[in-house]
Amino acid sequence: MFGIGRYSARLAATPEDIRRCQQLRYLAFIAGRGLGGEGQDLDADRFDEVCQHMMVEEVRTGRLVCCFRMMPLPDGTEIERSYSAQYYELSALRSFPGKMVEMGRFCIHPEHRDPNILRTAWAAMSAHVEREGVELLFGCSSFQGVDAEEYRDAFALLREKHLAPRRWLPRVKAPAVFRFATAFRFLKPDLRLAMRRMPPLLRSYLVMGGWVSDHAVIDRDLNTLHVFTGVEVRRVPQARAALLRPRGPSPAGA
Repeated sequence: MFGIGRYSARLAATPEDIRRCQQLRYLAFIAGRGLGGEGQDLDADRFDEVCQHMMVEEVRTGRLVCCFRMMPLPDGTEIERSYSAQYYELSALRSFPGKMVEMGRFCIHPEHRDPNILRTAWAAMSAHVEREGVELLFGCSSFQGVDAEEYRDAFALLREKHLAPRRWLPRVKAPAVFRFATAFRFLKPDLRLAMRRMPPLLRSYLVMGGWVSDHAVIDRDLNTLHVFTGVEVRRVPQARAALLRPRGPSPAGA
């Protein structure tokens, strides 16, 4: 376990830990967006059983304020097992030679805005990546809502500076997508507005040298637009990587 400020990170160790993560995900992804209905107030799926779940808790109260899950893959030959493969055609990544981790279902409690929460989560992820020798970190980064015009500058900036290398570029698979690389190919983005509209997690990926797909998947069930995002660990600038390294003991089992 390690912490930053008022928060500590650890891997879920019990079924109850995982249930707490599922409850927080429900609050963030479903109830918080007015999408809830009758049920157990859990956001759960088949991928939970094959993932590790990272928890960020408030030290004083033990309250869960952030969580995400990690699916390890030995290399690109098993990319179709990933959550992202439901929405993107990822055959280009089958030839990726190193270890991979899919980071997913990342959420922060809607009542907590302390930036140290995100810093603690990134430090936990960085410790895991370094310990396990991970070469590619990937996942889906979500924009709230399905109106792409709200994010035109953000998408234009992604098209201009952050598209995936052609050798790894995800192709279209989902039935409903927004091809922002084509739609905004002539738009010069307002950098300040683009970064203001960029999801915080995606901003962190981009700072690490991350790249994205050339289209966004339109997910009306969760009322989001999401883009495939990848970070090649060896290409992360050293100065940036140092900022993410934890300043305390690693989480148990990370």
